[in-house]
Amino acid sequence: MFSEILKNVRKKSPLVHCITNYVTVNDCANILLACGGSPIMADDPSEVEEITSICGGLDINIGTLNKNTIPSMFLAGKKANELNHPVVLDPVGAGASSLRTNTARELMEKVRLTVIRGNISEIKTLALGSGTTKGVDADIADAVTEENLDEVINFAKNFAKETRAIIAITGTIDIVCDAERAYVIRNGHPMMSKITGSGCMLTAMITAYLVANSGKELEATAAAVSAMGLCGELAYKKLEETKAGNSTYRNYLIDEIYNLTGEKLKGGTKFEVR
Repeated sequence: MFSEILKNVRKKSPLVHCITNYVTVNDCANILLACGGSPIMADDPSEVEEITSICGGLDINIGTLNKNTIPSMFLAGKKANELNHPVVLDPVGAGASSLRTNTARELMEKVRLTVIRGNISEIKTLALGSGTTKGVDADIADAVTEENLDEVINFAKNFAKETRAIIAITGTIDIVCDAERAYVIRNGHPMMSKITGSGCMLTAMITAYLVANSGKELEATAAAVSAMGLCGELAYKKLEETKAGNSTYRNYLIDEIYNLTGEKLKGGTKFEVR
């Protein structure tokens, strides 16, 4: 199933509009090219509706909010809704400031979201108002473990039901769910947390996977999360051989996404459905 989803991305080369943060914008563009998609980065209010209209999907990332980009997110989001394009929200740092938290919540209210992807602290903040953050990283107190996995799955399913969006919680254990089914994914490597942008890159990639696989939104999201985790593992194996550092690891990660095949994805993913 995941291999067919990847095949569709390579075949259709989905065009993705990214309103993302300036810390990771280049990496997001490169990961889209690597996975088989095509990026457009545009965040000026005067053009975002037009850009969204020619793209297949919209990635909204609140990592570096400002007075110009906030209106752009709403304009592009509403235009994407009009065109029935998938919209993915990455609530980077929700809980770290009232601006981030309130903007993300307002986007949830005013834009129909296909997927909300974040770490457990960000998702808890949006759902409960009680998540804690360490800057833009998840607080260790919120970590998803084998001991609390069932509880987190139930929480995520309830939030998916409330928002009518797919919820993707990424961390040591990834959970991707709608109101009925949850993919529990155990791919990835701790080194992914040592580079800036692995989450932002994943959100962009999820958007491309959604555009290329209309009608299979849950499976497409799970496939993208699995692919990123698997490629994180493969990149670390290369890093061990070269004994390089985290900057090289980021490049290896993008290279592994570029070289990913359906066979690798099928053979390397570790997930269950609950």
